[in-house]
Amino acid sequence: MCYMPCSVAMTLSSSDFVIPSPAFLRAWTLESKRPGRLLRTNLQQLKEYKLGRKTEICLEPLQKEENLGPHDVVLRTQMRIPGKRAYAPHVDLVWDTACGWTAGSLRQHIAHFCSLPVEKIEIAKYFPEKFEWLPVSSWNQQITKRKKKKKQDNLQGAPYYLKDGDTVGIKNLLVEDDEDFSTIRDDLGKETQKQLALGKQKSQETLCVQSSDVFSGVKTPARPRAPEASLSIHVGSFR
Repeated sequence: MCYMPCSVAMTLSSSDFVIPSPAFLRAWTLESKRPGRLLRTNLQQLKEYKLGRKTEICLEPLQKEENLGPHDVVLRTQMRIPGKRAYAPHVDLVWDTACGWTAGSLRQHIAHFCSLPVEKIEIAKYFPEKFEWLPVSSWNQQITKRKKKKKQDNLQGAPYYLKDGDTVGIKNLLVEDDEDFSTIRDDLGKETQKQLALGKQKSQETLCVQSSDVFSGVKTPARPRAPEASLSIHVGSFR
C-alpha cells in the first residue's frame, strides 16, 4: 500500500501509475496510519466526500478489476491455522449487505466462501488497537430483566461496529474446536500496553508526590502580632 496527501493525489496524472484502469485500485482515507474509509470513486465524486485539506489517501493496487456496489463491504478474512495461534495471510471478501448487516448473513456468506458448512465455522472481528477478537454470534433476541426486547441484529452497531477494511478471523470447527482466537502477537501487544499503562501511572504518582513535597516545604508566614495596648486600672472607693 502507498499513501499520499489528498491535495497531491487529486493532481496525479495517469502516467504516475501503470494500471489498466481505475477499477484496479481501491482508495482509502488514512486514519491512525491504517486504512479507514473506503472511497467508492466510481459512484461518487471525491469532493462529495467532504475530505479535509490534510486528509491522506491510501491507494491499494488490485490483482483484478473491482466495481463495488453501494451495499458491498470489503472485509479482510483470515483462516486460523489448526494447532497454532496464528492465521494464514488475509484474503479479501466482498459481502453484499443489501439484505441486511446480520450476523447470520455474514456467517452464511463466509461459510460459502470457505466451502464449509455454516455450523462448522466460528468467526470473530479483530480490534487491532486492543489486540482483541470479538466472536460474532448469530443472535436475534436479547432478554432483559425488565422485559423481553427484540434487539436489531445489525453488525454496524455495538459491539462490532463492522465496516470496510475490518479483519475477520475464521475458525474451521472440523479441525479445531477451541474458542480462542488470539495470537502470540496479541499477547505481546497486550503486555506492552499494560507496561505502558503502569509506567504512565507510576509517572503520575511520582509527579503528585513531588508536587506534595514542594507545597509541604513552603512555610506559611506567621501572622504579625498587633501592638500591645496600654492598660489602666482604676480602683474605686466603696465606703
